[in-house]
Amino acid sequence: MQNAEYSCEYGSLKFYALCGVGGVLSCGLTHTGVVPLDLVKCRMQVDPQKYKSIFNGFSVTINEDGVRGLAKGWAPTFIGYSMQGLCKFGFYEVFKILYGNMLGEENAYLWRTSLYLAASASAEFFADIALAPMEAAKVRIQTQPGYANTLRQALPKMFAEEGIWAFYKGVAPLWMRQIPYTMMKFACFERTVEALYKYVVPKPRSECTKGEQLVVTFVAGYIAGVFCAIVSHPADSVVSVLNKEKGSSASQVLMRLGFKGVWKGLFARIIMIGTLTALQWFIYDSVKVYFRLPRPPPPEMPESLKKKLGLTE
Repeated sequence: MQNAEYSCEYGSLKFYALCGVGGVLSCGLTHTGVVPLDLVKCRMQVDPQKYKSIFNGFSVTINEDGVRGLAKGWAPTFIGYSMQGLCKFGFYEVFKILYGNMLGEENAYLWRTSLYLAASASAEFFADIALAPMEAAKVRIQTQPGYANTLRQALPKMFAEEGIWAFYKGVAPLWMRQIPYTMMKFACFERTVEALYKYVVPKPRSECTKGEQLVVTFVAGYIAGVFCAIVSHPADSVVSVLNKEKGSSASQVLMRLGFKGVWKGLFARIIMIGTLTALQWFIYDSVKVYFRLPRPPPPEMPESLKKKLGLTE
């Protein structure tokens, strides 16, 4: 069923490919845009004596490296997160449809939160494998002064020191940080959109303009982002310290940081991740609108289930 308003069928290869393009743009652009904030956050986590707060961190960095110093690590960030976005959003759509078909229409509705969680976790598993090498290079460039200034310098040097392992040793902590984060990001977003249309927006989605729909997307994205930041922050602190120190394990770092230590820099991260998640969903949805991709309305109870539950006349 291909009608004129859509450029392709829901669940077709073209649909997945264009969703992947949306993912590349949404993750690549947003993460590259916040490189300065991310750089200061990483340095605060790794060297809290020197970089005491966000503002202090910015001024110390600018004093030492100039304004250009704030853009350190932009290349691995752009490449890494573009690859991650491709896999994250592209595979999410694949797994959502795949698992939904496995469950059947009624169960897919009843268990929709679990469906979002499972599909996003599966997608993120692959997305992190794509991201890991660039994330490792980025942390080196940003937090080890004098190690390397560009991606072209960092990659051969890391390979010479530790071989291929240098690029993938961070993948397990990355899964620890990103999988809960992504599960929260997708499930929370999907349910928030559903709730906003049900309780906040005065008219059904089909009557909203594209612009109004994108505003709902942005708001739901921000709300989801706040939850994401809180859920994944302790693991994020551990990842930053781990990549800097050779030879320590995640559990050792966790013990040493303690309960208070892992929550350092949370407020900065809430602002960063909230804005980031909102923008990512906004860009992703805008790409879908631009390419005229089918965007299914918020889930409704299947007719067959309404009959079973005696909800129909």
